[in-house]
Amino acid sequence: MVNRASNVGGAGFTSRSTEWPTVFLATVIYGGFLGVTFWWQSLPLVLVVLSGGWLVAWHGSLQHEVMHGHPTRSQRINDAIGSIPLSLWLPYPIYKDSHLKHHHDEHLTDPIEDPESSYLTRNAWEQLGEVGRVLAHWNTTLLGRLTIGPAVMILSFLAQEGRLLRANEPGRRQIWAAQLAGVAVLLFWVTVICGMPIWLYLIGFVYIGAAMTRLRSYAEHRYAESHEERTAIVENSHVFGLLFLYNNLHVLHHRRPGISWYQLPTVYRHHRETLIRSNGGLVYNSYWEVARRFFFKPHDDPTHPRHS
Repeated sequence: MVNRASNVGGAGFTSRSTEWPTVFLATVIYGGFLGVTFWWQSLPLVLVVLSGGWLVAWHGSLQHEVMHGHPTRSQRINDAIGSIPLSLWLPYPIYKDSHLKHHHDEHLTDPIEDPESSYLTRNAWEQLGEVGRVLAHWNTTLLGRLTIGPAVMILSFLAQEGRLLRANEPGRRQIWAAQLAGVAVLLFWVTVICGMPIWLYLIGFVYIGAAMTRLRSYAEHRYAESHEERTAIVENSHVFGLLFLYNNLHVLHHRRPGISWYQLPTVYRHHRETLIRSNGGLVYNSYWEVARRFFFKPHDDPTHPRHS
């Protein structure tokens, strides 16, 4: 069950009508995507890559928002807003299902029970082989997470999905049929209508966008005996806070997942001391502090303490 029991926030932060800031945000993201892809040849390549990666990562943050019941009271409408496959590789229904399971906070970080855990069981660790273990260690540093992390995430996800498709997991083939149809339409727009090379979209939009997302998730969770102390806070992140829709204040999102993104900073400021006590003081001053501490050093051991 999603953990909603908390004295943080209140009924006044529950959505009762259409949340227009989120509707506006979706318009900006999709409009920006159409604009950058259509006029990409008139823009500096660096700007195309940075804006493309930003928009794909921002879209992932939007998907995270809509699956939690925003911006309307109709979940069908919300899901439709988030279903366009800008990232190509991650079907929205699968992302939604796994993320809501991730909100079973008693299982946070567990590599078997938590679909978003970055930890490995001892058995999985031993099966990696020598090269795989070197890469897994590198992936525990921030530099590794930003460089090879997207490839590790995407390839491991696709390998797992391939196994489920071969096993004829109920509903999986229908999800992927819809995903591939959406990807075909999107790539027709990008490559045929806009004339963008597919390599540019794959690297500049998909991979860079995934790397930006990996920055957010890098220090979000860390194993602790108490599940309430496994979720971090990254403060003073104005630019990346907007990109991540303030999920850098991650412990608040786990306590009250129904709070809209644009309300999170205000609620956090009002309940900061309570939240910091509740997560055992797992607070970073900014993403600069995260980078300073972990750019070359591991954030944690890649094997989970309960499965080692």
